[in-house]
Amino acid sequence: MSRGKRIIIEKKIKDPVVAKVKSIKISDLKKNRHTHEKSLSSSIGSIVGQAQTLYEEDKLEKEMLKGMGLYTLEEAHEELKRGGVNISFRAFGGRVERRTVMSAKVGKKRLIPKPVIHDWIALKNEYYTMKEAFTELKKHEDINFRAFIGRVEKNSIPSLKIGTQRWVPKASIDGLAHIASNYYVVGEAVEMMEEKGVKIKRNAFERRLDRSRIPFEKVGGRRMIAHEVLDELIAKELALRSQ
Repeated sequence: MSRGKRIIIEKKIKDPVVAKVKSIKISDLKKNRHTHEKSLSSSIGSIVGQAQTLYEEDKLEKEMLKGMGLYTLEEAHEELKRGGVNISFRAFGGRVERRTVMSAKVGKKRLIPKPVIHDWIALKNEYYTMKEAFTELKKHEDINFRAFIGRVEKNSIPSLKIGTQRWVPKASIDGLAHIASNYYVVGEAVEMMEEKGVKIKRNAFERRLDRSRIPFEKVGGRRMIAHEVLDELIAKELALRSQ
Protein backbone atom coordinates (compact mmCIF):
# COMPACT_ATOMS: atom_id res chain seq x y z
CA MET A 1 0.00 0.00 0.00
CA SER A 2 1.39 3.43 -0.96
CA ARG A 3 2.24 6.00 1.69
CA GLY A 4 -0.55 8.26 0.44
CA LYS A 5 -3.20 5.62 1.13
CA ARG A 6 -1.79 4.73 4.54
CA ILE A 7 -2.12 8.27 5.83
CA ILE A 8 -5.59 9.30 6.93
CA ILE A 9 -6.11 12.93 7.89
CA GLU A 10 -8.45 13.08 10.87
CA LYS A 11 -8.60 16.85 11.24
CA LYS A 12 -11.84 18.25 9.84
CA ILE A 13 -12.09 22.00 9.43
CA LYS A 14 -15.46 23.72 9.67
CA ASP A 15 -14.63 27.36 9.22
CA PRO A 16 -17.61 29.79 9.27
CA VAL A 17 -15.42 32.54 7.78
CA VAL A 18 -14.65 30.43 4.71
CA ALA A 19 -18.34 29.55 4.40
CA LYS A 20 -19.25 33.23 4.52
CA VAL A 21 -16.68 34.16 1.85
CA LYS A 22 -17.93 31.40 -0.46
CA SER A 23 -21.54 32.52 0.05
CA ILE A 24 -20.88 36.00 -1.39
CA LYS A 25 -22.26 35.97 -4.93
CA ILE A 26 -21.83 38.80 -7.44
CA SER A 27 -25.32 38.16 -8.79
CA ASP A 28 -26.77 38.70 -5.30
CA LEU A 29 -24.75 41.89 -4.83
CA LYS A 30 -26.07 43.26 -8.14
CA LYS A 31 -29.65 42.25 -7.43
CA ASN A 32 -29.64 43.80 -3.95
CA ARG A 33 -28.03 46.97 -5.25
CA HIS A 34 -30.56 47.28 -8.07
CA THR A 35 -33.43 46.98 -5.59
CA HIS A 36 -31.81 49.52 -3.30
CA GLU A 37 -31.20 51.99 -6.11
CA LYS A 38 -34.86 51.85 -7.15
CA SER A 39 -35.87 52.70 -3.59
CA LEU A 40 -33.18 55.39 -3.44
CA SER A 41 -34.36 56.97 -6.69
CA SER A 42 -37.94 57.04 -5.42
CA SER A 43 -36.92 58.74 -2.16
CA ILE A 44 -34.79 61.33 -3.96
CA GLY A 45 -37.54 62.04 -6.46
CA SER A 46 -40.06 62.59 -3.67
CA ILE A 47 -37.78 64.98 -1.75
CA VAL A 48 -36.75 67.01 -4.80
CA GLY A 49 -40.30 67.08 -6.19
CA GLN A 50 -41.70 68.44 -2.94
CA ALA A 51 -39.02 71.14 -2.75
CA GLN A 52 -39.54 72.12 -6.37
CA THR A 53 -43.30 72.47 -5.86
CA LEU A 54 -42.81 74.71 -2.83
CA TYR A 55 -40.26 76.79 -4.73
CA GLU A 56 -42.64 77.31 -7.66
CA GLU A 57 -45.33 78.35 -5.18
CA ASP A 58 -42.84 80.73 -3.55
CA LYS A 59 -43.27 78.91 -0.24
CA LEU A 60 -39.76 77.45 0.08
CA GLU A 61 -37.68 79.03 2.83
CA LYS A 62 -33.94 78.45 3.19
CA GLU A 63 -34.43 77.16 6.73
CA MET A 64 -36.78 74.44 5.47
CA LEU A 65 -34.29 72.72 3.15
CA LYS A 66 -32.33 70.63 5.65
CA GLY A 67 -35.49 69.49 7.40
CA MET A 68 -36.84 68.33 4.05
CA GLY A 69 -33.69 66.30 3.39
CA LEU A 70 -31.76 68.67 1.13
CA TYR A 71 -28.22 69.70 2.05
CA THR A 72 -26.05 72.51 0.77
CA LEU A 73 -22.62 71.31 -0.39
CA GLU A 74 -21.09 72.39 2.92
CA GLU A 75 -23.75 70.58 4.97
CA ALA A 76 -23.44 67.44 2.84
CA HIS A 77 -19.67 67.42 3.26
CA GLU A 78 -19.97 67.77 7.03
CA GLU A 79 -22.50 64.91 7.13
CA LEU A 80 -20.09 62.71 5.17
CA LYS A 81 -17.26 63.46 7.58
CA ARG A 82 -19.49 62.63 10.56
CA GLY A 83 -20.33 59.34 8.86
CA GLY A 84 -16.65 58.40 8.48
CA VAL A 85 -16.14 59.27 4.81
CA ASN A 86 -12.75 60.94 4.54
CA ILE A 87 -12.90 63.28 1.55
CA SER A 88 -11.83 66.89 1.19
CA PHE A 89 -14.42 69.54 0.37
CA ARG A 90 -12.62 70.28 -2.90
CA ALA A 91 -12.70 66.64 -3.99
CA PHE A 92 -16.34 66.37 -2.96
CA GLY A 93 -17.25 69.49 -4.92
CA GLY A 94 -15.42 68.10 -7.94
CA ARG A 95 -17.51 64.94 -7.84
CA VAL A 96 -20.68 66.99 -7.66
CA GLU A 97 -19.55 69.05 -10.68
CA ARG A 98 -18.73 65.89 -12.65
CA ARG A 99 -22.11 64.45 -11.58
CA THR A 100 -20.59 61.35 -10.03
CA VAL A 101 -22.43 62.52 -6.89
CA MET A 102 -26.11 63.10 -7.56
CA SER A 103 -27.38 66.61 -6.87
CA ALA A 104 -30.50 68.62 -7.67
CA LYS A 105 -31.00 72.25 -8.57
CA VAL A 106 -33.93 73.90 -6.83
CA GLY A 107 -34.20 77.48 -8.00
CA LYS A 108 -30.61 78.70 -8.19
CA LYS A 109 -29.31 76.43 -5.46
CA ARG A 110 -27.35 73.20 -6.03
CA LEU A 111 -28.45 70.80 -3.29
CA ILE A 112 -27.58 67.24 -2.29
CA PRO A 113 -30.48 64.97 -1.27
CA LYS A 114 -29.99 63.35 2.12
CA PRO A 115 -30.44 59.75 0.79
CA VAL A 116 -27.43 60.27 -1.51
CA ILE A 117 -25.18 61.08 1.44
CA HIS A 118 -26.51 58.33 3.67
CA ASP A 119 -26.13 55.81 0.84
CA TRP A 120 -22.48 56.82 0.46
CA ILE A 121 -21.92 56.39 4.21
CA ALA A 122 -23.61 52.97 4.14
CA LEU A 123 -21.43 51.89 1.19
CA LYS A 124 -18.33 52.98 3.07
CA ASN A 125 -19.38 50.84 6.04
CA GLU A 126 -20.02 47.73 3.93
CA TYR A 127 -17.47 48.02 1.11
CA TYR A 128 -13.85 48.92 0.46
CA THR A 129 -12.72 50.96 -2.51
CA MET A 130 -10.34 49.02 -4.75
CA LYS A 131 -7.32 50.73 -3.21
CA GLU A 132 -8.55 50.12 0.34
CA ALA A 133 -9.31 46.46 -0.44
CA PHE A 134 -5.83 45.89 -1.89
CA THR A 135 -4.13 47.67 1.03
CA GLU A 136 -6.07 45.57 3.55
CA LEU A 137 -5.43 42.25 1.80
CA LYS A 138 -1.73 43.01 1.31
CA LYS A 139 -1.31 43.13 5.09
CA HIS A 140 -1.96 39.39 5.15
CA GLU A 141 -1.06 38.12 1.67
CA ASP A 142 1.95 38.65 -0.57
CA ILE A 143 0.16 40.17 -3.56
CA ASN A 144 0.85 43.09 -5.90
CA PHE A 145 -1.81 45.45 -7.20
CA ARG A 146 -1.74 44.00 -10.73
CA ALA A 147 -2.44 40.51 -9.41
CA PHE A 148 -5.19 41.88 -7.19
CA ILE A 149 -6.85 43.59 -10.16
CA GLY A 150 -6.58 40.33 -12.10
CA ARG A 151 -8.44 38.44 -9.39
CA VAL A 152 -11.16 41.10 -9.35
CA GLU A 153 -11.48 40.96 -13.15
CA LYS A 154 -11.79 37.16 -13.01
CA ASN A 155 -14.43 37.52 -10.27
CA SER A 156 -12.41 35.39 -7.83
CA ILE A 157 -12.69 38.48 -5.63
CA PRO A 158 -16.29 39.74 -5.88
CA SER A 159 -16.88 43.41 -6.62
CA LEU A 160 -19.68 45.75 -7.55
CA LYS A 161 -19.54 48.76 -9.85
CA ILE A 162 -21.65 51.66 -8.64
CA GLY A 163 -21.57 54.72 -10.87
CA THR A 164 -17.96 55.12 -11.95
CA GLN A 165 -16.44 53.42 -8.91
CA ARG A 166 -15.84 49.75 -8.16
CA TRP A 167 -16.44 48.54 -4.62
CA VAL A 168 -15.32 45.32 -2.90
CA PRO A 169 -17.36 43.84 -0.01
CA LYS A 170 -15.56 44.18 3.30
CA ALA A 171 -16.80 40.72 4.31
CA SER A 172 -14.97 39.25 1.31
CA ILE A 173 -11.65 41.01 1.94
CA ASP A 174 -11.75 40.43 5.70
CA GLY A 175 -12.51 36.76 5.03
CA LEU A 176 -9.68 36.45 2.50
CA ALA A 177 -7.33 38.05 5.03
CA HIS A 178 -8.37 35.36 7.54
CA ILE A 179 -7.82 32.63 4.94
CA ALA A 180 -4.38 34.00 4.00
CA SER A 181 -3.38 33.85 7.67
CA ASN A 182 -4.74 30.36 8.37
CA TYR A 183 -4.46 28.43 5.09
CA TYR A 184 -1.80 27.55 2.54
CA VAL A 185 -2.20 27.62 -1.22
CA VAL A 186 -0.83 24.49 -2.90
CA GLY A 187 2.62 25.93 -3.63
CA GLU A 188 3.03 27.15 -0.05
CA ALA A 189 1.93 23.77 1.33
CA VAL A 190 4.51 21.90 -0.76
CA GLU A 191 7.23 24.35 0.31
CA MET A 192 6.28 23.95 3.98
CA MET A 193 6.44 20.15 3.71
CA GLU A 194 9.90 20.33 2.16
CA GLU A 195 11.06 22.73 4.90
CA LYS A 196 9.97 20.16 7.50
CA GLY A 197 11.85 17.39 5.71
CA VAL A 198 9.02 15.81 3.70
CA LYS A 199 10.01 15.65 0.05
CA ILE A 200 7.03 15.58 -2.29
CA LYS A 201 6.49 16.78 -5.84
CA ARG A 202 3.73 19.29 -6.45
CA ASN A 203 1.99 16.95 -8.92
CA ALA A 204 1.92 14.17 -6.34
CA PHE A 205 0.53 16.54 -3.72
CA GLU A 206 -2.17 17.75 -6.10
CA ARG A 207 -3.15 14.16 -6.91
CA ARG A 208 -3.84 13.61 -3.23
CA LEU A 209 -6.05 16.69 -3.25
CA ASP A 210 -7.83 15.39 -6.37
CA ARG A 211 -8.52 12.11 -4.58
CA SER A 212 -9.71 13.91 -1.42
CA ARG A 213 -6.96 12.38 0.71
CA ILE A 214 -6.06 15.83 1.99
CA PRO A 215 -8.99 18.03 3.08
CA PHE A 216 -9.04 21.46 1.46
CA GLU A 217 -11.32 24.40 0.72
CA LYS A 218 -11.69 25.89 -2.74
CA VAL A 219 -11.95 29.67 -2.55
CA GLY A 220 -11.82 31.96 -5.57
CA GLY A 221 -10.62 29.14 -7.81
CA ARG A 222 -7.71 28.27 -5.51
CA ARG A 223 -7.36 25.20 -3.30
CA MET A 224 -6.54 26.15 0.28
CA ILE A 225 -5.16 23.77 2.94
CA ALA A 226 -5.69 24.67 6.58
CA HIS A 227 -2.54 24.96 8.71
CA GLU A 228 -3.84 22.31 11.12
CA VAL A 229 -4.45 19.86 8.28
CA LEU A 230 -0.95 20.30 6.89
CA ASP A 231 0.58 20.01 10.37
CA GLU A 232 -1.13 16.63 10.80
CA LEU A 233 -0.03 15.49 7.35
CA ILE A 234 3.60 16.44 8.01
CA ALA A 235 3.61 14.77 11.43
CA LYS A 236 2.24 11.52 9.97
CA GLU A 237 4.63 11.61 7.01
CA LEU A 238 7.60 12.01 9.37
CA ALA A 239 6.29 9.24 11.62
CA LEU A 240 6.12 6.86 8.60
CA ARG A 241 9.69 7.71 7.64
CA SER A 242 10.92 6.91 11.13
CA GLN A 243 9.45 3.40 11.08
